[in-house]
Amino acid sequence: MEHAPCISQIATLLADPKRSAMMWALMDGIARQSEELALLAGLSPSSANAHLGRLFSGGLLKIEERGRKRFYRLAAPEVGAAVEALASATLASSPGNIAQVFKRTSALAKVQAAPSSLLRARLCEEHFGGTLAADLFQRLLDSGWIEQLDKRILVTHKGANQLASHGVFVQALAHSSTQVACACPDWSERRPHLGGTLGAALLQLFIQSGWLSVSGDSRALQVTPTGVRELDLFGKAPELEMAL
Repeated sequence: MEHAPCISQIATLLADPKRSAMMWALMDGIARQSEELALLAGLSPSSANAHLGRLFSGGLLKIEERGRKRFYRLAAPEVGAAVEALASATLASSPGNIAQVFKRTSALAKVQAAPSSLLRARLCEEHFGGTLAADLFQRLLDSGWIEQLDKRILVTHKGANQLASHGVFVQALAHSSTQVACACPDWSERRPHLGGTLGAALLQLFIQSGWLSVSGDSRALQVTPTGVRELDLFGKAPELEMAL
């Protein structure tokens, strides 16, 4: 085990609630001053600087000099991915079914320090999460494109046909070693979003269609005006679309 990565230092840095609050505030990839981060975390400026110094020394943050001002941002996209994975793991490791997990973790679900753009739509591994993703997951269930059996998510015959009409072929996705579909715990919602190779394929479809876009180092996904409309309709049953 001599080559195993040492994660204890990073775990110690993220274990402090004030430091984790400042990390949440930087999850959208935007650089922020220490004064703003202190306000978000409920710290005095001097205490915030001390915590930020530890996060910087630990390699989790980088500093940008803009004149006389110093701005902090996540050191790399992988840092944001790691923080989000820890939040999701907190939900997934809780005992009971997924509905009970989200009910018991309402405090985590609020995540008041996280930027609103990150809560709406963001990268979650190779798929997308946030409010829009959770809404989409529910519409796919309601319209019968997917169904939930215990903890398994299955694509129905109807869903496979509908997805194929959009250029997403479930049979091809099934050849991957990863699950085709799963309910991925969402740290900002009380509901799951769609993971697996299908979730990744839908993210690529939405980006290629110009509905979502990735910007810089941010994990937040930008939603275009067309995307707002199309994502709201995607997966709805035909009778529901006619009623709009």
